[in-house]
Amino acid sequence: MPPPLRHFEDFGPGDVIELGSRRITRESIIAFAKEFDPQVFHVDEEAAKQTIFGGLLASGWHTGSLLMRLLHDGLLSHTASLGSPGIDELRWVKPVRPGDTLSGRMTVLESIPSRSKPDRGMVRSLMELRNQHGEVVLTVKGLSLLGRRPA
Repeated sequence: MPPPLRHFEDFGPGDVIELGSRRITRESIIAFAKEFDPQVFHVDEEAAKQTIFGGLLASGWHTGSLLMRLLHDGLLSHTASLGSPGIDELRWVKPVRPGDTLSGRMTVLESIPSRSKPDRGMVRSLMELRNQHGEVVLTVKGLSLLGRRPA
């Protein structure tokens, strides 16, 4: 049985939602980078050893996409999501390497009911990805539009 649909009213400041985890592979790093971010340290293991990173690492855009997948699977797929007007801040804090297991977490910072459209509200959040050592590798401050619970 799917979880119940969550609405704007179900998100309050300080709420923490664990979004699940996923292991990142060498193959996925290279495949993503070849198509979207073909810098040498993302696509060529041997050449990457000669860079300041000392080896292959995931594109930040790949890491952000992984967070989006975890956000969808761990939360958005069972909310009254109306999309997002964007993000306020994105930080790639630490390199992501092949074999890392990344876990997502969303912390609600603020819930703002819409003044002009009473059927929705905005949730500001801090999302983080952490590696298997508990180290933060990515942070995003984002905005989500959510439908309000029908009366």
